[in-house]
Amino acid sequence: MSVKAFKLVSAVEREMLMGDRNYINIECIECCGKNLYIGTNDCFIYHFLLDEKVSTAGKITFAATKQLHKYLGLKKPVSELKAASALTRLLVLCDNTITLVNMINLEPVPTGARIKGAVTFTLNENPVSGDPFCVEVCIISVKRRTIQMFMVFEDRVQIVKEVFTPEQPCAVAVDGYYLCLALTTQYIILNYNTGVSQDLFPYCSDEKRPIVKRIGRQEFLLAGPGGLGMFATVDGISQRAPVHWSENVIGAALCFPYVVALDDEFITVHSMLDQQQKQTLPFKEGHILQDFEG
Repeated sequence: MSVKAFKLVSAVEREMLMGDRNYINIECIECCGKNLYIGTNDCFIYHFLLDEKVSTAGKITFAATKQLHKYLGLKKPVSELKAASALTRLLVLCDNTITLVNMINLEPVPTGARIKGAVTFTLNENPVSGDPFCVEVCIISVKRRTIQMFMVFEDRVQIVKEVFTPEQPCAVAVDGYYLCLALTTQYIILNYNTGVSQDLFPYCSDEKRPIVKRIGRQEFLLAGPGGLGMFATVDGISQRAPVHWSENVIGAALCFPYVVALDDEFITVHSMLDQQQKQTLPFKEGHILQDFEG
């Protein structure tokens, strides 16, 4: 059965980003409330306000208003952005360093607090500290086979734990004390508090980009072999049947009850309830798919 679960709606036009430049590439995006942040390959961060409008006919449109843009002063791409709205901070990964900047004016925090040596990072959406004025950040370190956990406050960072992995990690998602890791040849669950790990299933990161997404408390969605979207709990079991993706999925997102996947030609929508494909949207040259606060 075909369902029109999603519509593609343009949010920011190309000219608003490009200006008079010939070419820029969007490397990462973050959306927090009405704030949209875009990181580019030429080391700029752009901040837009998105205003959603619904016409009398029920058609949804977005009006984007550019607030400002900021050059980070490096010849490197901005590779990841994450908003910590409780701290009014944006965590910016560029050149293996996570910098804390103000969400409004994009200025670095006066203390200069930063995390060095990060390949990639993620936030713990089910934090263990209980401190509302802190976010828990997990990084894959430039040190081989090393994961580090940090507590990030408004103007300082504090390392909490360093964990060593059996192989080099290349993607991570966090829930509480549990890390779901894509290693070189397999996915594992690792409790960073106890050090206990659980193998999930084999996967070759050299052949395809791994996908690891936290989709709820103690549950993750992974790109498995044979084009399968696999669900796994922290106990290493699957409580749902897998969804059938194409072999070359490069991104996935969850908007319950739908799992949305991106490959080089389409966006596909599957139901988590019956694993059936519900919708297909043609979409060429996409390279990022994420879900933001619904």
